[in-house]
Amino acid sequence: MGNAVAIIYTIIVNKKMKKKIVKKVLEEIEKKNGESEMQASSAVENVVIEVGPVEMFLNQILNEQPMRFSSEQLAACTRNYSSELGSGGYGVVYKGELPNGLPVAVKVLKVSMNKRVQEAFMAEIGTIGRTYHVHLVRLYGFCFDANTKALVYEYLENGSLEKYLYGDEEGSTAMTLECGTLHGIAVGTAKGIMYLHEECQQRIVHYDIKPANILLTADYTPKVADFGLARLGERENTHMSLTGGGRGTPGYAAPELWMALPASEKCDVYSFGMVLFEILGRRRNFDPSRGESKEWFPRWVWEKYEQGEIEYVVSCDRIGEVDMEKAEIMCKVALWCVQFQPAARPSMCNVVRMLEGEMAIVPPANPFHYVMDSNIGSTNSGLWSDTSHIPK
Repeated sequence: MGNAVAIIYTIIVNKKMKKKIVKKVLEEIEKKNGESEMQASSAVENVVIEVGPVEMFLNQILNEQPMRFSSEQLAACTRNYSSELGSGGYGVVYKGELPNGLPVAVKVLKVSMNKRVQEAFMAEIGTIGRTYHVHLVRLYGFCFDANTKALVYEYLENGSLEKYLYGDEEGSTAMTLECGTLHGIAVGTAKGIMYLHEECQQRIVHYDIKPANILLTADYTPKVADFGLARLGERENTHMSLTGGGRGTPGYAAPELWMALPASEKCDVYSFGMVLFEILGRRRNFDPSRGESKEWFPRWVWEKYEQGEIEYVVSCDRIGEVDMEKAEIMCKVALWCVQFQPAARPSMCNVVRMLEGEMAIVPPANPFHYVMDSNIGSTNSGLWSDTSHIPK
């Protein structure tokens, strides 16, 4: 009983002391600044008011995750799906606008949610939905109603990189970009992939890096998109098990994906190398209309590199000395990225460093030796047996 009385007494005393301290502080403020007690109280209130925006900001950060939309909300924001941006294997993309005026791209998946579409839907939300980076497309939310399965992304004004390399459709003229801008797109894309591989809480492998999945903002900042084939993996696991095979797009998919070999993040490195080739030549990496010697562009690039004629690889008009140096760097990096053996390919961190001129580039080995070797992947030739010299 005595202890309880003592606690109550202490609380009363503390309250009285707090009042005295507050009063004393207000008196000191008034005395020092020549202000009234009312002005001092107003100053205290201003401090409290400033906390509000900070709390709101912190709550937004904590709750920054994909939002769930209803089918009615999506129909309203797309004006009943009146503006189509494009279509692909999994559905159609429409332009929309959220109530706050934010433009968005709404990908409506095919209503028949077969296993592959379901996996793509879950992969998008499970990977890009938990990441945020300047070079990754932002996922704002999704819809999973009985009749509507959709993903809501940020809208990027300049569309995909492919229309700047070889046009929107077969036979159309590609839009022109300066070599310096293309180099910036290459570096930005590499940084986005590096973030997925090395900076996320869980390592993410995209498995479908290609120009169609690199979108551009109004100022041509690149953002990696379309995570329908992406996989999450623990950092300590160097390889990921793949089921069903056939991941990636022919022409960009690494050899191990079509040879039923263990796959890793080096698959993305290979695909990025193919993208670099297409940026250099502003053409598809395989084009039968170019003639037998040039139909597979990467191998033709290797031949020109061996002959010291990289300038013939670059398609930019009126290219200056600085841009030519950047083009040569991209050429060498591309040749390293598409090495047959995954271990011979550099990490995306080193790809970025080489592209930015922060890391010396060792002369690349012939990445297409396996094309002429019947024992593909064999180390008998000695080409792949020693990888100590490569940029890891």
